[in-house]
Amino acid sequence: MRWLLLGAAIVAEVTAALALQAAVDAPGWYALVVAGYLTAFGFLTRVLKAGMAVGVAYGIWGASGVALTAVGATVLFGQPLTGLMILGLVLIVAGVLLVELGSQRAHAARAVAGSSEATPAAATRATPTGEAL
Repeated sequence: MRWLLLGAAIVAEVTAALALQAAVDAPGWYALVVAGYLTAFGFLTRVLKAGMAVGVAYGIWGASGVALTAVGATVLFGQPLTGLMILGLVLIVAGVLLVELGSQRAHAARAVAGSSEATPAAATRATPTGEAL
C-alpha cells in the first residue's frame, strides 16, 4: 500500500512541476500547481505514516520527480534532454535504488537483532568456560 501511495505522490508532484512550467505563459495553471503540490505532500505524509523511512520515501519521491519531470518537459514543452542529462538521471535513480537496498538490509538486520535479544538464551550469554557475560 505504501508503494502505491508513494506512486501517487510522485504523479502529483510531477503534474505540479509540469503545470508550473505551463503557468509561466498561462497563469490559470497555477491552480493545478497548488493542488498538485498539496496532494503530493498529503500522499507523502501517508507514506511516512505507513512506515516507510523518510530517507527512502523522500529519496525515491525526489529522484523520480526529477527524472519524470525532465522527460515530461521534453515531451510537453520541447525542452532539451542531452546524453549527459540522461546519464545524470540514471545516476540519480541508481543512487536511490542503492539507498533503498541499504534500507532493506538495515531493516532486516534490525529485525534479526531484535529477535535474538528477545530470546532467553541471549539474556544469559556465557563464555565457553561458562562464565556469564
